[in-house]
Amino acid sequence: MFFQTLDDKSECVGVYVDGELFYDEIPPDLTHTWAYSDFFKKEDIQCAKIYCGGLSLEEVCPDHLAPRWQKICSKLKAFMRSFEIADISLEENCFFDLVPPKFLLEYCYMKNQICQHVFYTHSKPLDYDYQIALAKTLGEMRYRKLNINSKNLFPYLHQPRARRFAQNLNKTLISCKFNPHGTKTGRLTTEPGSFPILTMDRKYRCVVEPTNDFFIELDFNAAELRTLIALQGKMQPQEDIHEWNIKNVYRGLVTREEAKKRIFAWLYNPDSKDYLSSRAYDRGSVVQKYFTQGQVRTFWNKTIPSEERTALNYIIQSTCAENVLRQMIKVNNYLEDRKSFVAFPVHDSIILDLSFDERRLLPDIIKLFGNTALGEFVVNIRAGRDFGNLKRLKL
Repeated sequence: MFFQTLDDKSECVGVYVDGELFYDEIPPDLTHTWAYSDFFKKEDIQCAKIYCGGLSLEEVCPDHLAPRWQKICSKLKAFMRSFEIADISLEENCFFDLVPPKFLLEYCYMKNQICQHVFYTHSKPLDYDYQIALAKTLGEMRYRKLNINSKNLFPYLHQPRARRFAQNLNKTLISCKFNPHGTKTGRLTTEPGSFPILTMDRKYRCVVEPTNDFFIELDFNAAELRTLIALQGKMQPQEDIHEWNIKNVYRGLVTREEAKKRIFAWLYNPDSKDYLSSRAYDRGSVVQKYFTQGQVRTFWNKTIPSEERTALNYIIQSTCAENVLRQMIKVNNYLEDRKSFVAFPVHDSIILDLSFDERRLLPDIIKLFGNTALGEFVVNIRAGRDFGNLKRLKL
């Protein structure tokens, strides 16, 4: 049965079904809707937004519905402007309490019509289960407020840039709204208005403190290089990969920093003729396996239009990004109903908000994070009392 949620916050329960609005008492057998909402996280729901690859309602609206949909969107924008003028926060209020029921009925009816069109014209993605699991995990972060301590900015406030950042903190939503469809490769971006966790200056990260006792950062040692090794079907070195390269690739002739620069300068430059790097790592076989007819198809069957010159970049970066996010989902599920939780991902790492009482869980979490479908990846661990001051931790 098709339905639309009236808000996506877990505490704002309301749905549109077959021309009626329901609150609290939700009809059974709901099956198809536009996008994931937090309050039906345990239900088997088909989301049209995932079917169409994250496109907007406007982008997938069929031509015969477009004029009516545009009129409804104009009304919606007018409501949004009025909320802004009246200083009414949609983070603190349920959307359906702020607009007339007549508008909700019209708006949801049209969303249903667009959804039916999407399900009729699009096939279910091969990675749908992953996409819905990711939506659930990111949905939990969406309305979890970060613990922000602006006093940590005091050492930098003599800088104009730091003062601007401090001023913007008062205007920014203090939670992380991630967009899983913002890039070709599947790397996350943040939505407008989200706390800028992915793009903020590193020295200002100190304003973000854990809700519990510690931040723990987990990331893969040389994640993209290990992804290339995995895609070649080779075993993962169980040591720092740049030290391994010094001994096994570069014959002990370079420092760690030189080895790191050399391998990455070669990896993403198809014109590089580095003999030692090429002898140890076979870029060509990976491109041949995962690129054909102007399209990359990754290890997890994600398809990306590409030229041959950019194919290796897309193959590695997309596979690497998805590997991290899949492991984040596993860790998030492991921590369900515990005090500790996954606070947010940052590029190729995840940040845990760890309770001191649950510190005994950390070895199991690290093992779970490192045990990937691409092999056993070495995990780097950092810990600290704020996001800007994380120190390497050896267990």
